[in-house]
Amino acid sequence: MDAVKDKAMTKNEFFLIKKLIEKNGFKFTKQRKLILEQFFIVDRHLSAEEMYQRLKAYNIGIATIYRSVKIFGSIGIVKEIVVNGVSYYELKIYSKKPLHIHFQCVKCNDIIDIDERKVALEYLKLNKMVEDINDLEIYDANIMLIGLCKRCREVNQCQDR
Repeated sequence: MDAVKDKAMTKNEFFLIKKLIEKNGFKFTKQRKLILEQFFIVDRHLSAEEMYQRLKAYNIGIATIYRSVKIFGSIGIVKEIVVNGVSYYELKIYSKKPLHIHFQCVKCNDIIDIDERKVALEYLKLNKMVEDINDLEIYDANIMLIGLCKRCREVNQCQDR
C-alpha cells in the first residue's frame, strides 16, 4: 500500500474502489489488490503480460490477471485499449485525465495519452455534434491516432542522413 500512497492514492480512494468491487458482487482478493495497485504505481498503459511479469513473484497467474482486468473494466475502474490485437489497460476511475485521445507509435508500439485541454474541448464539441445530429447519447469513446512518436521520428531522421 505504501507504493500506492506515493502515487497519491488515498486510503479513502482505495476503500471506495474496494467497496465498488464488492458492491458489484466480486470479492476483493489480495491478488486483485496487487493488480489494482499496478495502475497507480506505473504511469503508462499496461498489458496483462506486462502485469504478469511485474507480479509473478507474488504467484499471480496470467489467467487471474485477465479475469481481474475484465472485472475492473466491467465496473468502470479500468479502460481497455486494443492495439494490434494486444489489450492494454489504463486506470479510468480517479484518473487525472478522464478525457483523452491515444496515440500509438507504429515503430515502438508505445501508447501516448494526448490530453491537452484545447484538444479535449474540441473533442467535446465533436461529441455533442454527433449526439445532436444522430439523436444519440455517447458515454465513452476510443480515439487512437497512429503514426511515429517523437523518439522514433528522430531515429528515422538520423538514419536518413
